[in-house]
Amino acid sequence: MGDTEPKSEKPAAASNTEPGGTSAAVAPTSSPASPVRATPAPATILPPEHWEQVALRADDDDADSTLGDDAATSTASISSTILQYRTIRGRTFHSEIGNAQYWGANDDRHNDALDVLHHLFTLSLNDELYLAPISSPQNALDIGTGTGIWAIDFADKFPECAVTGTDVSPIQPTWIPPNLKFSEIDDCTQEWTFGADKFDFVHIRYLLGCIPDWTHLFKQAFATLKPGGYLESYEGSPNVYTDDDTLPPTSAIAQWGPLFINGGKAIGRSFTIVDDGVQRKAMEEAGFVDIEEKRIKVPSGGWSKDPKEKELGIWAQHAVESDIEGFILFLTTTLGWTKEQTGVYIAHMRKELRSLKHHVYYYQKVVWGKKPGI
Repeated sequence: MGDTEPKSEKPAAASNTEPGGTSAAVAPTSSPASPVRATPAPATILPPEHWEQVALRADDDDADSTLGDDAATSTASISSTILQYRTIRGRTFHSEIGNAQYWGANDDRHNDALDVLHHLFTLSLNDELYLAPISSPQNALDIGTGTGIWAIDFADKFPECAVTGTDVSPIQPTWIPPNLKFSEIDDCTQEWTFGADKFDFVHIRYLLGCIPDWTHLFKQAFATLKPGGYLESYEGSPNVYTDDDTLPPTSAIAQWGPLFINGGKAIGRSFTIVDDGVQRKAMEEAGFVDIEEKRIKVPSGGWSKDPKEKELGIWAQHAVESDIEGFILFLTTTLGWTKEQTGVYIAHMRKELRSLKHHVYYYQKVVWGKKPGI
């Protein structure tokens, strides 16, 4: 497909509150709630001209950086139409097929960043792939599999389990475990075609900004699970917080949340899944029982003195820096930013991350529940 750009709409102001939901049923990596002094990012987004007017400060150098240079119907068969990606300013994104609205790039550069995120997520779960109490699964489904790296690791862990990974873009590798298949290109917002009572485990990770109706999504997962099977949802918040007032509201890092929230409003999708407690609510409405959750505090950058948090922060920074453009280009274009304005914002973001002066963190949340019957 030729170069296209998302339709621009006037961004709306977004509220920015503490992450919602009930208390974690499993002890989180760190304190379950942010301290009293925690400062959230601002609720409104600055105009793109702001980044062109603010010079990059010389004292925000890379001397303390922990990183090196920037690292450069439902089911359908793979066809030429699926491979006709939408191109925006030289980057490829999922084409406008069906109801799918994936905002991240799907080219090799961004896929590398997604694999770094996978490493961060497993570190966040203490080197585990999931938290649901499953044992000896026979059939598992990974919705929104992306590069397929989680499904590959899961298939290696359970060689007797038939694992299916689906996504709107066929970007998965061909060398995979024999018990894994990526043969189905799926838009999970359409009606699922897997049949009832088929899977022991359904895994859904980082679909924020993609799903118009989470209850409907989880109801479809409920229907395709066997009685006693588990659904697990892993999402993150775009909002960032600080405990020591090191987050100026006009900083690029502080504006990360408002950028995603306002961009989401423009495309009719929500990025505040964690903040609004959507995962638990939607699972309850879908009929799941024995619902548990774990909230994880993840620093951005290696500034923390706690060894575990420092390691998480280094990988979180690396994941973002690997391809800042691939994470935000679709949304900034939707909001009417020029290529130059997006580039200047990226430069500010990279400088701030590498300075380690902004002691910020964000939240991830894992929620799992069981289909009753066993």
